[in-house]
Amino acid sequence: MSSAAGPDPAEAPEERRFLRSAGPQPPVPRLGRAELDTLRDPLAGPGGKSWLELVWDQGLVSLGAAEAAALERELLEDYRFGRQQLVELCGHASAVAVTKVFPLPALSRKERTVLVVCGPEQNGAVGLVCARHLRVFEYEPTIFYPTRSLDLLHRDLTTQCEKMDIPFLSYLPTEVQLINEAYGLVVDAVLGPGVEPGEVGGPCTRALATLKLLSIPLVSLDIPSGWDAETGGDAEDGLRPDVLVSLAAPKRCAGRFSGRHHFVAGRFVPDDVRRKFALRLPGYTGTDCVAAL
Repeated sequence: MSSAAGPDPAEAPEERRFLRSAGPQPPVPRLGRAELDTLRDPLAGPGGKSWLELVWDQGLVSLGAAEAAALERELLEDYRFGRQQLVELCGHASAVAVTKVFPLPALSRKERTVLVVCGPEQNGAVGLVCARHLRVFEYEPTIFYPTRSLDLLHRDLTTQCEKMDIPFLSYLPTEVQLINEAYGLVVDAVLGPGVEPGEVGGPCTRALATLKLLSIPLVSLDIPSGWDAETGGDAEDGLRPDVLVSLAAPKRCAGRFSGRHHFVAGRFVPDDVRRKFALRLPGYTGTDCVAAL
């Protein structure tokens, strides 16, 4: 399609439905020092600084839920990215981030087993793609997808995983030790920004309650499920992942993240979009699609 072509009327409604917020968005402000101070997490990061202090020092900017939706709208409508294209890019990068922290040659057979827990919204679709790429990378993923979406993209991604013989669990054991013993790590792809636990039904809510109790490593995609994307609310009592993979750019709640590894998967974001949203993120090395923060 020519770059001069406008939105396809038949396609636009479905793509707009993929966004968590609609309508015109206000200009995206740069965060001031005072605003960062109000959000600063007391947990120290590298060099004794909090994550948000590093954000300020490096000139990085995190996104609120509305700003993240506006950035995604820019990609979908102005740059003509497709839904499946964005989900594929994010899911592949998420799988690559897993390989950075848990390189296959260093893992035992048991440690290669990955439980990917998916919700019915956008993050769940990213999780399905992540599981497929982990399989390609010779990990051993299993998917728990308790509330399946009727969306065509979700169904296509589910079929792809099934065709690649990735097993799907019919239920998640409530006995936490069974999960700890069966898997080497868990990928949390249940809830994304702007999605509340009550919106996705009881099975996902119960799954999150189980994930909180696990002792094996936890990798969260975009935001830890259940956290408020703006404030990090529920960070104390909710999931506490060891690894966070921020999709496109860190969300504001990432300031509450206290795990060991934080990656941003946003190499696909065009330079002028980064400038428009005042994003200054670490450079990507070589052909890497993720960068460590």
